[in-house]
Amino acid sequence: MKILSIDTSSNICGVSILEDTNLICKLDADTGRTHSENLMPMIDEALKKAELKPADINLIVCDIGPGSFTGIRIGVATAKAFSDSLNIPCVGISSLEALAYKPMFLGYICSMIDCKNDNCYFALYEKKDDGLEALIEPQAESVESALAILDSYCVDTLNSDSIAFVGDGSDIYKTEISQTFENATFLPDEFNILNSDALALAGLSKFNSGIELDDVLPLYLKKPQAQRQLEEKNLI
Repeated sequence: MKILSIDTSSNICGVSILEDTNLICKLDADTGRTHSENLMPMIDEALKKAELKPADINLIVCDIGPGSFTGIRIGVATAKAFSDSLNIPCVGISSLEALAYKPMFLGYICSMIDCKNDNCYFALYEKKDDGLEALIEPQAESVESALAILDSYCVDTLNSDSIAFVGDGSDIYKTEISQTFENATFLPDEFNILNSDALALAGLSKFNSGIELDDVLPLYLKKPQAQRQLEEKNLI
């Protein structure tokens, strides 16, 4: 199975092509241009490097967020357009799930993405040989609230505080995390960056699980900043 993976949820625009679990081509761009300018040329370049045509692709995987509101919309719209035109399945994977999927780590793993002003997106997973199970679904909270939720869940449900943390939030808020979880593990920096090849592997795992695939829609855990500012001014 040949997979086209699209990640536009962060500053980096990423495209990967895999054959099953084997990476054929990976391109990343952080040029300062918008993803709308980068994405289609990158997909075209990746297909050429892989010596493939669009019709050779069997599965589309895209990042549904959380992350950049505009970037997510661009990625999801592009993935769905490819899916519809080629009549092939499309799988949406959250940024948090993709972060947790990549490390060769079994156990409890918390993905945390910084969203500024001491706030974060986070989710808790249990990683097993056969995949990921979401224990705490993706949420947007202050870092203080996120750690309180995690701590309560670990005490009341897991009876364990041995958690691995991944994502840029785990690095930015390492001090706060360590104060709450003495046995926390922090994964290497290379795993803290969203990337399209890990996204593809998570999407393939979901597709192969046989579960019914939902319509691919952006995962917005917070309102866009512009909308929040308007609401604060009582304009809407």
